[in-house]
Parts: sequence; structure tokens; C-alpha cells
Amino acid sequence: MNIMKLMKQAQSMQKDMERVQAELAEKRVEFSSGGGMVVAVAGGDGSIVSIKIDPKVINPADKDLLEDMVLAAVDGAIKKSREMAAAEMRKVTAGMGLPPGMMGM
Repeated sequence: MNIMKLMKQAQSMQKDMERVQAELAEKRVEFSSGGGMVVAVAGGDGSIVSIKIDPKVINPADKDLLEDMVLAAVDGAIKKSREMAAAEMRKVTAGMGLPPGMMGM
């Protein structure tokens, strides 16, 4: 009887995870660097959706600085997206007693 209950919980969790993944694909997080001069927007699935660069920082002489700001903004947006996804997945797996990271997040 316990195994049936566990199987039902696993099936329910699977459906919940699929629902959360679909919801995450629609969510957006953003991260800025250079005091807001570069903004990267990531989807809940970790993909980069857009990058906005203030025209004031587009200077060929400061190419390296701009590249560093873009990298920092993209890196921050991806990290923020992963944190959001992990938090949502923890909500789904909370009742199962699974160790953190068990579901690949």
C-alpha cells in the first residue's frame, strides 16, 4: 500500500514539475551592471532574452569595459534565473523529502 502512495506522489510531483517548468519559461528576471548601463534579461529557463546597453557607454576606446559590463550583467541574470527556478522546484519537491539538488536544479 505504501508503494502505491509513493507512486501517486511521484506522478503528482512529475505533473507539478512540468507545470512549473512551463511557468518558468514565461517568467523573466533582469540583472544590471555598470550602475544600470547594461541590463540583461533572462528567462526562467536560463536563456538570455535580451540585453540593453545605454548608448552613453558605447565608446570604442572603452570596449573592454563594455565587454566586462555585458558579461557581468549576463552572468548575474543567469544566476538569478537559476535561483528562481530552484526555489520554484523546491516548492514542488518539498513534501517528498528529497535532498537538495536531487531533481537536477
